[in-house]
Amino acid sequence: MGVLTKIFTWWNGATIGTLLYIMRKGAFVGEDKQGNKFYQEKSPKNGQARRWVVYNGTAEASRISPDWHGWLHYTFDAPPTTAPFSSHTWEKPHIPNVTGTPYAYHPQGSLAGEEERPHATGDYEAWKPNDGAAV
Repeated sequence: MGVLTKIFTWWNGATIGTLLYIMRKGAFVGEDKQGNKFYQEKSPKNGQARRWVVYNGTAEASRISPDWHGWLHYTFDAPPTTAPFSSHTWEKPHIPNVTGTPYAYHPQGSLAGEEERPHATGDYEAWKPNDGAAV
């Protein structure tokens, strides 16, 4: 089943066609902390080398850190392997989008949450129409 998966599914990593394209025209640039591999064209045609990523696992764009995202979108010329991205002390480390996973945030009282919804405090009064009077 592994060969068929490589041929027909792109969301679990690179397909055979992508791997062949990388062997012919791609140059490995670097790898991030999550194991995603970044490439660019060996010899660009129009002066600007095409850049792409091969995900390690599920193809989810939020798994790319800001420094590699900037390089992929030509915001930075040099990849983070040669010109590391400077971060501030107040910045939190990058985490991918966890929506739909067990790590997603579930507020108190939500259907997916484990906690019980807090009881009403009695300060809510339901809206009632004003008996058909025109506004």
